[in-house]
Amino acid sequence: MTVDELEKERAPRPAGMGPVGWLRWAWRTLTAMKTALILLFLFALASVPGSLVPQRSVDPDKVAKLFQSDPTLAEWYDRFQLFDVFTSVWFAAIYLLLFISLIGCVLPRTATYVRELRRRPPAAPRNLSRLPYFSRLDDPLTVEEAASRLRRLRFRVDVGDGWVAAEKGYLRETGNLLFHVSLLGLLVAVGVGSLYGYRGNVLVAEGDGFANTVAAYDRFIPGTQVSAESLEPFSFTLKDFQASYQVEGEKRGQELDYSAFLSVNDAPGSPAHDYTLKVNEPLEINGTQTYLIGHGYAPVFKVTDGKGQVAFEGPVPCLIEDKPTLTSGCVVKVPDAQPSQLGFLLRFLPTSDGAGASLFPGALNPQVQLLGAFSGDLGVRSGQPQSVYELAPPEVMRKLTPLVMGTGHAPLSVGGSLDLPKGAGKLEFTGVKEWMTLQIAYDPGRLPALIAAATAVAAIVCSLMIRRRRVWVRVKDGVAEVGGLTRTEGSAAGFTEEFADIVKVLSAGGKDAR
Repeated sequence: MTVDELEKERAPRPAGMGPVGWLRWAWRTLTAMKTALILLFLFALASVPGSLVPQRSVDPDKVAKLFQSDPTLAEWYDRFQLFDVFTSVWFAAIYLLLFISLIGCVLPRTATYVRELRRRPPAAPRNLSRLPYFSRLDDPLTVEEAASRLRRLRFRVDVGDGWVAAEKGYLRETGNLLFHVSLLGLLVAVGVGSLYGYRGNVLVAEGDGFANTVAAYDRFIPGTQVSAESLEPFSFTLKDFQASYQVEGEKRGQELDYSAFLSVNDAPGSPAHDYTLKVNEPLEINGTQTYLIGHGYAPVFKVTDGKGQVAFEGPVPCLIEDKPTLTSGCVVKVPDAQPSQLGFLLRFLPTSDGAGASLFPGALNPQVQLLGAFSGDLGVRSGQPQSVYELAPPEVMRKLTPLVMGTGHAPLSVGGSLDLPKGAGKLEFTGVKEWMTLQIAYDPGRLPALIAAATAVAAIVCSLMIRRRRVWVRVKDGVAEVGGLTRTEGSAAGFTEEFADIVKVLSAGGKDAR
């Protein structure tokens, strides 16, 4: 080893940043304006899947249908929490990082803004003619007169020995700061809604009722601070459901409108009142909103078992398979049938063409097509959860005994029946009802979020429209010079006219000119 190499080896090596240094670097990076903008963009981008992929909290029927039609894709969606975007871990991570970043941006900007408000306008330069805007007044003017006239123009004024300094446009910074505070308030409102709010989905058929209790929901998503006692104790009954469709032309069958006619009790023991529930016209009771989000058919079946006993009777909500015609798939489970449990796979046709297809979404000629009938243990009492739209899991289906398979039997019209082979029982199609799906939500952060969003829009408009500008006046031997400077990039054209008006006001005839 040479002497030079030995000296280099002995020379002290520069110390690394260390844990504290890395923490400071991470904090500065996270609270930088560039990072806040990137996180805001990611926040908006992360919301896109919530519009493209059906959400469990909004449309669980579409989620169930996707699991049936493409289970592989649905499993991947579920793995990445795309069915629950707004409650997913990755969405919450972006939300929290944006929240911290905005706090880190707002606090130092607020301190800087307060210092700016307390600071007096800078003294007038010695040579005003070097400024972008300059004018020499022909009429005599004193420092006191110049200060008074600039104050009337709502400038912040400071007076010195032979000069006047004036500044205007602080509302630009106010708007900029208020915009960031409003974004922070919007995130807080969303957080409050997540903690103290709840939402859920429920399917209700005609003639059935709903009470706002946790057990009545098909899917319930509470905030962390929500308990069963937090729910507003209202109830209602679906008396009737009506849908209208286009009956002629190229758009025949297109949905025009649908309404749910409810009998509502705002609280236990209160008198019932009627309410017509429509899309985008929710039922609101003390801040809890009930939205109508979908509908379908619930044909009414009666199943008699092999011992002649009525084992099942009632409406069965069917999952829509074809939206334009409302052709629907139905599953009827009869666990109480004797001597063996019964299960049916059916297809409901609102306006049957007699050949296994529906021509129109309205129930003009309703028929039910039997796809399969089975006997055996359906597994409903095994303790394992099952979907109401699935007869049984695959491992259970393999153990069932097929009674009827295929579509060889004629479709059943209302009042029709089908005797099962081997004396297993009888299936009757007795009527047609409709069902509606509802989203019931309580969000205490909804109004604060609206106020924060409106404030943010007004603040950004204020920030973009208002200009920062400074004006100085020097008076020497009765001769007054005026200089101006705009501190906002790209606002020179607008300030040219304003500076000319300021000069007119400062001149001897300024009052008359105004």
